[in-house]
Amino acid sequence: MTDKKPISIWHPAFIAATWFWSGLSPKAPGTMGSLAALPFGYAILYYTGQEALLIATISVFCLGILATNIYLKKTGKQDPGEVVIDEVAGQWIPLLIVGTDLVLFVLAFILFRLFDILKPWPISWMDRHIKGATGVMIDDIAAGLFALLSLLVIKQVL
Repeated sequence: MTDKKPISIWHPAFIAATWFWSGLSPKAPGTMGSLAALPFGYAILYYTGQEALLIATISVFCLGILATNIYLKKTGKQDPGEVVIDEVAGQWIPLLIVGTDLVLFVLAFILFRLFDILKPWPISWMDRHIKGATGVMIDDIAAGLFALLSLLVIKQVL
């Protein structure tokens, strides 16, 4: 069951869920959502620091649950590709430990996308078994945590 009810592109839930329409990209909307998250994440880190990014990540996760729930109810969709606020929350997690180092910043992006696309266990289990807005959000949080842990190992080796 798709397109149950229309949702305006100006609806606040639509804007949030698609992260300012970046999820409407016809090619790789998840990657576009992750890319769209980076300038925000960098600005938060640069101007206000790690703690603020952690608070922003938690806030975006909560906003994502709310906005995605509204989006799913209004459209009747299960896990639409255009909903990318989950990528934003997940992408910001590895940024928590890279600071403003641009090399590590890019590596955080690559690792997050890798884990989000490949979905190793338990990410794949979450993706298949947890439904609704929480399900849309939680596998990206796990991918972000995997990327963060990978970066911790890489930083220890370098």
